[in-house]
Amino acid sequence: MTTTSDTYNFDPTAPADSRRSGGITGWASRYVDERTGISYVVREFGRKIFPDHWSFMLGEVALYSFVVILITGTFLTFFFQASMAEVTYDGSYGPLKGLEMSAAMQSTLHISFEIRGGLLIRQVHHWAALLFVASTMLHMLRIFFTGAFRKPRELNWVIGFVLWILAMAEGFTGYSLPDDLLSGNGLRIIAGMVEGIPFIGSWILWLLFGGEFPGTAIVGRLYTLHILLLPAAVLAFIALHLVFVVTHKHTQYAGPGRTNENVIGVPVLPVFAAKAGGFFFVVFGLLMLMGAFFTINPIWVYGPYDPSPVSAGTQPDWYIGFADGALRLMPGWLGGPGGVPMEFVLFNTTYSLNILIPIVVLGLFIVAVMLYPFLEAWVTGDKREHHIADRPRNMPSRTAIGAAGVAFYTVLFFGASSDLIATHFKVSIESMITILQFMLVLGPVLAFFVTKRICLALQKKDRQIVLHGTESGRIVRLPGGEYIEVHEPVDEYERWKLVAFNDYEPLMLRPNAAGRIPVTERARAAISRLFFEDRIEPVTSTELEVARHH
Repeated sequence: MTTTSDTYNFDPTAPADSRRSGGITGWASRYVDERTGISYVVREFGRKIFPDHWSFMLGEVALYSFVVILITGTFLTFFFQASMAEVTYDGSYGPLKGLEMSAAMQSTLHISFEIRGGLLIRQVHHWAALLFVASTMLHMLRIFFTGAFRKPRELNWVIGFVLWILAMAEGFTGYSLPDDLLSGNGLRIIAGMVEGIPFIGSWILWLLFGGEFPGTAIVGRLYTLHILLLPAAVLAFIALHLVFVVTHKHTQYAGPGRTNENVIGVPVLPVFAAKAGGFFFVVFGLLMLMGAFFTINPIWVYGPYDPSPVSAGTQPDWYIGFADGALRLMPGWLGGPGGVPMEFVLFNTTYSLNILIPIVVLGLFIVAVMLYPFLEAWVTGDKREHHIADRPRNMPSRTAIGAAGVAFYTVLFFGASSDLIATHFKVSIESMITILQFMLVLGPVLAFFVTKRICLALQKKDRQIVLHGTESGRIVRLPGGEYIEVHEPVDEYERWKLVAFNDYEPLMLRPNAAGRIPVTERARAAISRLFFEDRIEPVTSTELEVARHH
C-alpha cells in the first residue's frame, strides 16, 4: 500500500529515505525551491553584510513606519466614505449633531467615535505618516552629509529623493480626506497655487476638483491617489531602492580593515534579521503609544470645512509647510507698497508673479538637491567607486551647502507659521514677515560660511591630534626645569578615522587639443575653486612617521 509520505515525496531517482524525510513541510519547501530557486536567493541575500552603526537605522524606521501605514490604512478603508455628498450629522458626538457636512467628514467622525479602536488606528496612521516623512528626510540628510550618494549610488539617491516627494504627496492627500476645516484650508492653498499657473491653471483646477473650488469630486480623487496610485508607486520605489542596496556594497565608516572591498558588520541571516524584526516591533509599539496618548488631527474640534469664513492659525502638516511659507514670504509689491505690483494682466491673461516665483524657486531647489550627486562627480572628476562614508568635516564645502539648504527649508517652514509666531511672541505680523524675508536671503549664506569655517577648524584639530596626540592632563618636569603636558598617542582605530579621507584640489585650467578652454571647463574650474580652495592638507605618511618617532 502506498503511504502518504510516498505520495507527497515521490521522486523515482531519489533514495527511499530521502523521499520520506521532512513530511509535508519538507516536501513543500523542496517543491517551491525546485521551481523557483528561492534557496539561492535566500542564501545570497543572507550572506550580505550590514554595517552595525546607529545611523543606518534611519532607513529602517522609514520602512517600518510605512508598513504600519499600510496595516492601519487597510483598516480605515473599510469604514471611510470618499464622498462630498451633503449629509446631516446624527452621530454620537453631541456638539456637531444636526450640522451639515460631507459624507467624508461624517464617516471620519464615525471611525473616531463609534468604531471600536477606530480613533486609535486613525491616530497611529497619522503618526506613522509623520514618522515616515521625518525618517526619510533624516535618512537622506545622513546620506548627503556622509557622501553615501557617490558612485555607484547616484541613481539610488534619485530613487530615495522621489520616495521623499511621494511620501509628502501621500501625507498631503491623506490629511485632506476628512474634509474638515484644516484640510479644506490646505486644499484652498493648493487650489490658489494651481490657479496662478497661466493658461493651464484653471483647467487643472477643474480636472482635480470637478468644478470651481471646493468642487464636488476632490475627495474621491484624492482617495484614489491616497490608497491606490501613491502607495503602489511608493512600494515600487522602495523595492527598487532595496534591490540597489543589495546589489551595491553597503557604505560604512572608516576604520581598520574597512575598505572599499571589505565591509565589516553583521550578516543579514540570522543576526541582522533578528535585530530588524525586534526593531520593527519597537517602532510599532512606540507608534501605538503615541496614538494612544497624544491626540493628533482632532477634526471634531475644527468642524466641517466651509469656504465662506476666513480662519486663522491653520497650517498644513510640517513637511509641506515650506510651500505655504514660500507663498507667505513672497512680497505682493516689488519695492514695498506703492511699488511695482507682482500681479499684472497681459493679453487678457493674469500673471501672478507672487505665486509663480515661489513655484519656480521651489522647483529649482528640489531639482538641485536631486541632481547634486552628478554635479559633485562632474566637479571632482572622480569616477571611482566609493563605499567608505565621509566624515562631514572632511568635505567642508558639501557640508556647508547642505547646511545652507537646511537653513533655506527651515526659514520657509517658519514662514508657514508666521501668524502663530507673531501672536505667541506679541509682535506684529508685518514685522515677523519682514524678519523672515531677510532670514530667507541671509540665513543660507551665513549657514554656508559658518559651517565651512567650523569644518575647517575641526580638520585642524584632527590634524593636531594625529600628529601630537590627545591631552592627558599629566604634567611632567624636564631635566632642564621646563614643565610640559604629556600627550597620549591615539590608537590605531582613531588614527585611521582621522586620516582616511579623499583630498581634492582645485582643478587647473588647461587648453584642449585645439588650444582652447571651453566654457564648461571654466565653469567647472570656478566651482572647483569654490569647493576646494579653502582646505586643510591631510597628514602625510612622512609627517605621521615623524610624529610616531617623536
